[in-house]
Amino acid sequence: MAERHPALIEQVREAFPYGPEQHRALDALLREILHGVVEPLGPGSPDRELWLGREPGHFGRPWFDAPFLWAESYFYRRLLEAVGYFGEGPWQGVDPFASFKRAELSGPTVDEELRSLDDLVGVPSAERATALLGASLWGNRADLGFRGPAGESTPGDADPSLVADDSAALWALLPAGSPATVAVIADNTGRELIPDLVLIDHLLRHGHAERVVLHVKPCPYYVSDAMTADVVDCLRRMSGAPGEAGAIGRRIWEAMGAGRLDVRTHAFFCAPYPYERMPADLRAELGNATLTILKGDLNYRRLVGDRQWPATTPFAGPTAYFPGAVAALRTLKSDVVVGLDQKTLDRLEGSGRAWRTSGTHALIQVRP
Repeated sequence: MAERHPALIEQVREAFPYGPEQHRALDALLREILHGVVEPLGPGSPDRELWLGREPGHFGRPWFDAPFLWAESYFYRRLLEAVGYFGEGPWQGVDPFASFKRAELSGPTVDEELRSLDDLVGVPSAERATALLGASLWGNRADLGFRGPAGESTPGDADPSLVADDSAALWALLPAGSPATVAVIADNTGRELIPDLVLIDHLLRHGHAERVVLHVKPCPYYVSDAMTADVVDCLRRMSGAPGEAGAIGRRIWEAMGAGRLDVRTHAFFCAPYPYERMPADLRAELGNATLTILKGDLNYRRLVGDRQWPATTPFAGPTAYFPGAVAALRTLKSDVVVGLDQKTLDRLEGSGRAWRTSGTHALIQVRP
């Protein structure tokens, strides 16, 4: 909070030709975080009373005293207020992170990753499924909020051995030819969302799902989190590519038009709460899915609870409340983790690496 938030404020300031009003608001937010106390949203904010009613005890106290998950979420909400995202005016609805997202999406790394899809043409379905699930999982390393909009790739080399691997259980829930509905709760756009979309295409094309519902954020959040506009940008990028990537992009576009892939959003996806507190309408929707796949570190923290669990706590315990079968695909970028066996934990703890927070380790966990 003391380093990343000030840097992000400056990068957002430089990304757009904001006027004096936005610059003053960004300066005020920066001073408040570093030297002041948490202030409520302005009187004209549509959700002011909602935030005041959520955790009123955090207001009037230093930012560093608030739980990190709450403070992070509220920071992004305040940043949107500072740049005029919700207010009437020329900056209404303008994503302050759009330039960062587009720069990543148009970069040469994406070209290489799209070309690599040609290598999977003719590969047996089971082998292809394993590769695409892995790509979706490790795509979570491409997180602008984690490395900073101007940063390089996540430091360190990825450990190919997963700290937990329930991939067999995931595929067992989605046998080919089943009339399954799969919910995918997305995390980042760009280099993470593209492999997510490729995996969705595989689920639909090979009969693992009859229908997929892709849940995205309703507004800009955590720099690179995916919104509907980002889904469209990724599909256009894919559809305009040659070879297999272009074919997949066009199939997904057609699937959306036919209703086999539905993109939805909900205000709760930007809330600073665990999924245990999800509202009744979202609970009912996810409860009707054959399987809900949650992508990324933040969704994992919200799924199991942002707490200092013993790492060997069974995954089924903290997720017992979830209304249906659930799977987590996550690269580790925070201390929270459950579901590890003691032997794996001992190996990781003895490695001398920051395995919980470096983004170099990953897991696939399933609770049927």
